[in-house]
Amino acid sequence: MQVLVTGVAGFIGYSLSLQLLARGDTVIGIDNLNDYYQVSLKQDRLKALREAGGDRFIFLHQDFGHYEATVEALKPYSFSRIVHLGAQAGVRYSIQNPHAYVHSNLAGHLNLLEIGRHRGVEHLVYASSSSVYGGNTQLPFAVEDRVDQPVSLYAATKKADELMSETYAHLFRLPQTGLRFFTVYGPWGRPDMMLWLFTRAMLAGEPIKVFNNGDMYRDFTFIDDIIAGVIASLDNPPADDGAPKAGGSTKPHRIYNIGNHRSEHLMKVVSLLEDALSIKPVIDFQPMQAGDVQATYANIDAIAGDLGYSPTTPIEVGVPKFVEWYRAYHGV
Repeated sequence: MQVLVTGVAGFIGYSLSLQLLARGDTVIGIDNLNDYYQVSLKQDRLKALREAGGDRFIFLHQDFGHYEATVEALKPYSFSRIVHLGAQAGVRYSIQNPHAYVHSNLAGHLNLLEIGRHRGVEHLVYASSSSVYGGNTQLPFAVEDRVDQPVSLYAATKKADELMSETYAHLFRLPQTGLRFFTVYGPWGRPDMMLWLFTRAMLAGEPIKVFNNGDMYRDFTFIDDIIAGVIASLDNPPADDGAPKAGGSTKPHRIYNIGNHRSEHLMKVVSLLEDALSIKPVIDFQPMQAGDVQATYANIDAIAGDLGYSPTTPIEVGVPKFVEWYRAYHGV
Protein backbone atom coordinates (compact mmCIF):
# COMPACT_ATOMS: atom_id res chain seq x y z
CA MET A 1 0.00 0.00 0.00
CA GLN A 2 1.17 3.55 -0.78
CA VAL A 3 0.29 6.03 1.97
CA LEU A 4 0.63 9.80 2.04
CA VAL A 5 1.58 10.94 5.56
CA THR A 6 1.58 14.63 6.44
CA GLY A 7 3.65 15.84 9.38
CA VAL A 8 5.97 12.92 8.69
CA ALA A 9 8.86 14.47 10.64
CA GLY A 10 6.65 14.99 13.68
CA PHE A 11 6.31 12.71 16.68
CA ILE A 12 3.24 10.71 15.61
CA GLY A 13 3.95 10.99 11.88
CA TYR A 14 7.44 9.55 12.33
CA SER A 15 6.26 6.74 14.60
CA LEU A 16 3.44 5.78 12.24
CA SER A 17 5.66 5.87 9.16
CA LEU A 18 8.22 3.63 10.84
CA GLN A 19 5.51 1.00 11.41
CA LEU A 20 4.10 1.34 7.89
CA LEU A 21 7.57 0.88 6.40
CA ALA A 22 8.22 -2.11 8.66
CA ARG A 23 5.20 -3.91 7.25
CA GLY A 24 6.19 -3.19 3.65
CA ASP A 25 4.17 -0.12 2.75
CA THR A 26 5.49 2.84 0.77
CA VAL A 27 5.32 6.21 2.56
CA ILE A 28 5.21 9.55 0.78
CA GLY A 29 5.90 11.99 3.60
CA ILE A 30 5.25 15.73 3.68
CA ASP A 31 6.57 18.17 6.27
CA ASN A 32 7.53 21.84 6.23
CA LEU A 33 10.09 21.33 9.02
CA ASN A 34 9.02 24.50 10.83
CA ASP A 35 10.94 25.69 13.86
CA TYR A 36 8.14 25.47 16.44
CA TYR A 37 10.61 23.13 18.14
CA GLN A 38 14.16 22.08 17.29
CA VAL A 39 14.46 21.12 13.62
CA SER A 40 17.41 18.84 14.40
CA LEU A 41 15.04 16.38 16.09
CA LYS A 42 12.86 16.32 12.97
CA GLN A 43 15.92 15.76 10.80
CA ASP A 44 16.99 12.85 13.01
CA ARG A 45 13.55 11.28 12.62
CA LEU A 46 13.77 11.64 8.84
CA LYS A 47 17.21 10.05 8.85
CA ALA A 48 15.82 7.05 10.74
CA LEU A 49 12.94 6.75 8.25
CA ARG A 50 15.31 6.82 5.28
CA GLU A 51 17.41 4.10 6.87
CA ALA A 52 14.32 2.00 7.60
CA GLY A 53 12.52 2.44 4.30
CA GLY A 54 15.14 2.96 1.63
CA ASP A 55 13.43 3.80 -1.64
CA ARG A 56 10.02 3.05 -0.08
CA PHE A 57 10.29 6.30 1.84
CA ILE A 58 9.89 9.52 -0.14
CA PHE A 59 10.19 12.86 1.63
CA LEU A 60 8.79 16.11 0.29
CA HIS A 61 9.85 19.31 2.06
CA GLN A 62 6.57 21.10 1.51
CA ASP A 63 4.11 23.34 3.36
CA PHE A 64 0.72 21.73 2.75
CA GLY A 65 -0.92 25.02 3.72
CA HIS A 66 -0.11 26.11 0.15
CA TYR A 67 -2.50 24.20 -2.10
CA GLU A 68 -1.11 24.62 -5.61
CA ALA A 69 2.48 23.95 -4.57
CA THR A 70 1.44 20.82 -2.67
CA VAL A 71 -0.57 19.48 -5.61
CA GLU A 72 2.42 20.07 -7.89
CA ALA A 73 4.84 18.36 -5.48
CA LEU A 74 2.60 15.28 -5.30
CA LYS A 75 2.07 14.90 -9.06
CA PRO A 76 4.80 12.27 -9.60
CA TYR A 77 3.47 10.01 -6.83
CA SER A 78 0.50 7.72 -6.44
CA PHE A 79 -1.14 6.84 -3.14
CA SER A 80 -4.37 5.15 -2.17
CA ARG A 81 -4.73 6.41 1.41
CA ILE A 82 -3.83 9.51 3.41
CA VAL A 83 -2.96 9.95 7.06
CA HIS A 84 -3.11 13.67 7.72
CA LEU A 85 -1.22 14.28 10.97
CA GLY A 86 0.49 17.56 10.13
CA ALA A 87 -0.72 20.61 12.04
CA GLN A 88 0.46 23.55 14.07
CA ALA A 89 0.53 22.00 17.53
CA GLY A 90 0.33 23.52 20.98
CA VAL A 91 -2.56 24.88 23.01
CA ARG A 92 -0.70 27.80 24.61
CA TYR A 93 1.13 28.80 21.42
CA SER A 94 -2.24 29.25 19.68
CA ILE A 95 -2.86 32.25 21.95
CA GLN A 96 0.43 33.85 20.90
CA ASN A 97 0.39 33.08 17.17
CA PRO A 98 -3.18 32.41 16.03
CA HIS A 99 -2.54 32.94 12.31
CA ALA A 100 -0.20 29.93 12.19
CA TYR A 101 -3.16 27.77 13.20
CA VAL A 102 -5.45 29.21 10.55
CA HIS A 103 -2.81 28.49 7.89
CA SER A 104 -1.85 24.96 8.89
CA ASN A 105 -4.90 23.60 10.68
CA LEU A 106 -7.72 25.19 8.66
CA ALA A 107 -6.34 25.90 5.18
CA GLY A 108 -4.05 22.87 5.45
CA HIS A 109 -6.88 20.52 6.36
CA LEU A 110 -9.03 21.82 3.52
CA ASN A 111 -6.13 21.28 1.12
CA LEU A 112 -5.80 17.63 2.13
CA LEU A 113 -9.55 17.15 1.75
CA GLU A 114 -9.33 18.55 -1.78
CA ILE A 115 -6.35 16.35 -2.61
CA GLY A 116 -8.16 13.30 -1.25
CA ARG A 117 -11.29 14.17 -3.20
CA HIS A 118 -9.58 14.74 -6.54
CA ARG A 119 -7.25 11.76 -6.16
CA GLY A 120 -10.20 9.51 -5.25
CA VAL A 121 -8.40 8.05 -2.23
CA GLU A 122 -9.89 5.06 -0.43
CA HIS A 123 -9.57 6.58 3.03
CA LEU A 124 -8.38 9.78 4.70
CA VAL A 125 -7.45 9.45 8.38
CA TYR A 126 -6.86 12.75 10.14
CA ALA A 127 -5.69 13.97 13.53
CA SER A 128 -8.17 15.72 15.76
CA SER A 129 -7.51 16.24 19.46
CA SER A 130 -8.90 15.67 22.93
CA SER A 131 -8.75 19.48 23.19
CA VAL A 132 -12.07 19.68 21.32
CA TYR A 133 -13.84 18.64 24.54
CA GLY A 134 -12.92 22.06 25.93
CA GLY A 135 -15.11 23.05 28.86
CA ASN A 136 -16.85 19.67 29.17
CA THR A 137 -16.94 18.46 32.77
CA GLN A 138 -18.50 15.01 32.42
CA LEU A 139 -15.78 12.34 32.41
CA PRO A 140 -14.77 10.27 30.58
CA PHE A 141 -15.11 12.18 27.32
CA ALA A 142 -17.16 10.26 24.74
CA VAL A 143 -17.32 10.91 21.00
CA GLU A 144 -21.07 11.50 21.33
CA ASP A 145 -20.53 14.48 23.68
CA ARG A 146 -21.13 18.01 22.44
CA VAL A 147 -17.88 19.79 21.65
CA ASP A 148 -18.93 23.36 20.99
CA GLN A 149 -17.18 25.06 23.93
CA PRO A 150 -13.47 25.16 23.00
CA VAL A 151 -11.16 26.97 25.40
CA SER A 152 -8.30 27.54 22.92
CA LEU A 153 -7.98 28.46 19.27
CA TYR A 154 -6.10 25.20 18.72
CA ALA A 155 -9.15 23.28 19.92
CA ALA A 156 -11.43 25.39 17.74
CA THR A 157 -9.38 24.61 14.63
CA LYS A 158 -9.54 20.87 15.35
CA LYS A 159 -13.32 21.00 15.77
CA ALA A 160 -13.53 22.97 12.53
CA ASP A 161 -11.51 20.23 10.81
CA GLU A 162 -14.06 17.65 11.93
CA LEU A 163 -16.88 19.78 10.51
CA MET A 164 -15.10 20.24 7.17
CA SER A 165 -14.50 16.50 6.99
CA GLU A 166 -18.18 15.79 7.61
CA THR A 167 -19.03 18.12 4.72
CA TYR A 168 -16.67 16.31 2.33
CA ALA A 169 -18.01 12.93 3.43
CA HIS A 170 -21.51 14.22 2.63
CA LEU A 171 -20.81 16.00 -0.65
CA PHE A 172 -18.14 13.77 -2.15
CA ARG A 173 -18.52 10.52 -0.16
CA LEU A 174 -14.85 10.72 0.83
CA PRO A 175 -14.29 8.01 3.49
CA GLN A 176 -12.69 9.54 6.58
CA THR A 177 -11.75 8.77 10.16
CA GLY A 178 -11.00 11.53 12.67
CA LEU A 179 -8.86 10.59 15.66
CA ARG A 180 -9.01 12.56 18.91
CA PHE A 181 -5.59 11.91 20.46
CA PHE A 182 -5.14 12.09 24.23
CA THR A 183 -1.77 13.34 25.62
CA VAL A 184 0.63 11.28 23.52
CA TYR A 185 4.08 10.57 24.97
CA GLY A 186 7.02 8.23 24.47
CA PRO A 187 10.36 7.92 22.65
CA TRP A 188 10.97 10.57 19.96
CA GLY A 189 8.32 12.77 21.64
CA ARG A 190 7.84 16.53 21.35
CA PRO A 191 10.12 18.90 23.30
CA ASP A 192 7.21 21.21 24.16
CA MET A 193 5.32 18.46 25.98
CA MET A 194 5.29 18.02 29.74
CA LEU A 195 7.31 14.82 29.99
CA TRP A 196 10.19 16.19 27.91
CA LEU A 197 10.15 19.56 29.68
CA PHE A 198 10.19 17.99 33.13
CA THR A 199 12.92 15.47 32.24
CA ARG A 200 15.16 18.15 30.75
CA ALA A 201 14.69 20.48 33.73
CA MET A 202 15.28 17.78 36.33
CA LEU A 203 18.49 16.63 34.65
CA ALA A 204 19.64 20.26 34.51
CA GLY A 205 18.82 20.85 38.16
CA GLU A 206 16.16 23.41 37.27
CA PRO A 207 12.66 23.78 38.76
CA ILE A 208 9.74 22.21 36.93
CA LYS A 209 6.64 24.32 36.34
CA VAL A 210 3.53 22.49 37.53
CA PHE A 211 0.30 24.25 36.60
CA ASN A 212 -2.96 24.50 38.55
CA ASN A 213 -0.83 23.81 41.64
CA GLY A 214 -0.54 20.20 40.53
CA ASP A 215 -4.26 19.46 40.47
CA MET A 216 -4.26 18.24 36.86
CA TYR A 217 -5.31 14.93 35.34
CA ARG A 218 -4.39 13.63 31.90
CA ASP A 219 -5.10 10.48 29.92
CA PHE A 220 -1.44 9.79 29.08
CA THR A 221 -1.25 7.51 26.04
CA PHE A 222 1.97 5.76 25.02
CA ILE A 223 3.00 6.24 21.40
CA ASP A 224 2.87 2.50 20.56
CA ASP A 225 -0.78 2.38 21.62
CA ILE A 226 -1.56 5.48 19.57
CA ILE A 227 0.02 3.96 16.45
CA ALA A 228 -1.87 0.70 16.93
CA GLY A 229 -5.11 2.71 16.84
CA VAL A 230 -4.06 4.75 13.81
CA ILE A 231 -3.13 1.66 11.79
CA ALA A 232 -6.31 -0.19 12.78
CA SER A 233 -8.29 2.84 11.61
CA LEU A 234 -6.30 3.22 8.38
CA ASP A 235 -6.83 -0.42 7.43
CA ASN A 236 -10.60 -0.30 7.98
CA PRO A 237 -12.30 2.58 6.12
CA PRO A 238 -15.86 3.43 7.19
CA ALA A 239 -18.58 2.10 4.91
CA ASP A 240 -20.87 4.39 2.94
CA ASP A 241 -23.96 2.48 4.02
CA GLY A 242 -26.10 5.12 5.72
CA ALA A 243 -25.66 3.51 9.13
CA PRO A 244 -24.70 5.72 12.11
CA LYS A 245 -20.96 5.80 12.76
CA ALA A 246 -18.95 6.63 15.87
CA GLY A 247 -19.49 10.32 16.45
CA GLY A 248 -22.99 10.28 14.97
CA SER A 249 -22.47 10.68 11.23
CA THR A 250 -24.46 8.59 8.74
CA LYS A 251 -21.92 9.48 6.04
CA PRO A 252 -18.64 7.57 5.51
CA HIS A 253 -17.08 9.53 8.37
CA ARG A 254 -16.43 8.43 11.95
CA ILE A 255 -14.64 9.93 14.93
CA TYR A 256 -12.75 7.98 17.59
CA ASN A 257 -11.02 8.78 20.85
CA ILE A 258 -7.57 7.21 21.10
CA GLY A 259 -6.48 7.25 24.72
CA ASN A 260 -5.28 4.98 27.49
CA HIS A 261 -8.70 5.07 29.22
CA ARG A 262 -6.99 6.07 32.48
CA SER A 263 -6.94 9.62 33.83
CA GLU A 264 -3.73 9.99 35.83
CA HIS A 265 -2.89 12.67 38.38
CA LEU A 266 -0.04 14.87 37.20
CA MET A 267 1.89 14.45 40.43
CA LYS A 268 1.88 10.68 39.93
CA VAL A 269 3.80 11.21 36.69
CA VAL A 270 6.22 13.52 38.51
CA SER A 271 6.79 10.74 41.05
CA LEU A 272 7.49 8.23 38.26
CA LEU A 273 9.99 10.63 36.71
CA GLU A 274 11.67 11.05 40.10
CA ASP A 275 12.06 7.26 40.35
CA ALA A 276 13.26 6.83 36.75
CA LEU A 277 15.80 9.66 36.97
CA SER A 278 16.77 9.19 40.63
CA ILE A 279 16.41 12.95 40.98
CA LYS A 280 14.11 14.76 43.40
CA PRO A 281 12.44 17.60 41.48
CA VAL A 282 12.25 21.20 42.57
CA ILE A 283 8.63 22.13 41.91
CA ASP A 284 7.46 25.59 40.94
CA PHE A 285 3.69 25.48 41.38
CA GLN A 286 1.86 27.78 38.98
CA PRO A 287 -1.81 28.76 38.48
CA MET A 288 -3.90 27.30 35.67
CA GLN A 289 -2.79 28.55 32.27
CA ALA A 290 -5.14 30.13 29.73
CA GLY A 291 -6.43 27.53 27.29
CA ASP A 292 -5.73 24.57 29.59
CA VAL A 293 -8.27 22.16 31.03
CA GLN A 294 -8.10 20.52 34.45
CA ALA A 295 -8.74 16.92 33.36
CA THR A 296 -8.92 14.68 30.29
CA TYR A 297 -10.12 11.10 30.20
CA ALA A 298 -10.94 9.08 27.06
CA ASN A 299 -13.95 6.85 26.65
CA ILE A 300 -12.61 4.42 24.03
CA ASP A 301 -15.69 2.21 23.70
CA ALA A 302 -16.26 3.21 20.05
CA ILE A 303 -12.82 2.29 18.70
CA ALA A 304 -12.61 -0.75 20.98
CA GLY A 305 -15.96 -2.04 19.73
CA ASP A 306 -15.36 -1.31 16.05
CA LEU A 307 -11.67 -2.14 15.70
CA GLY A 308 -10.64 -4.06 18.82
CA TYR A 309 -8.40 -1.25 20.07
CA SER A 310 -6.97 -2.02 23.51
CA PRO A 311 -4.07 0.03 24.94
CA THR A 312 -1.47 -2.02 26.76
CA THR A 313 1.03 0.47 28.22
CA PRO A 314 0.40 2.02 31.66
CA ILE A 315 2.42 5.06 32.67
CA GLU A 316 4.40 2.91 35.10
CA VAL A 317 5.90 1.27 32.00
CA GLY A 318 5.77 4.13 29.53
CA VAL A 319 7.42 6.87 31.60
CA PRO A 320 10.61 4.85 32.27
CA LYS A 321 10.75 3.94 28.56
CA PHE A 322 10.68 7.61 27.65
CA VAL A 323 13.41 8.44 30.17
CA GLU A 324 15.57 5.61 28.83
CA TRP A 325 15.20 6.94 25.28
CA TYR A 326 15.80 10.55 26.35
CA ARG A 327 19.05 9.66 28.10
CA ALA A 328 20.26 7.65 25.11
CA TYR A 329 19.32 10.34 22.57
CA HIS A 330 21.02 13.14 24.51
CA GLY A 331 23.86 11.04 25.92
CA VAL A 332 23.05 12.03 29.52
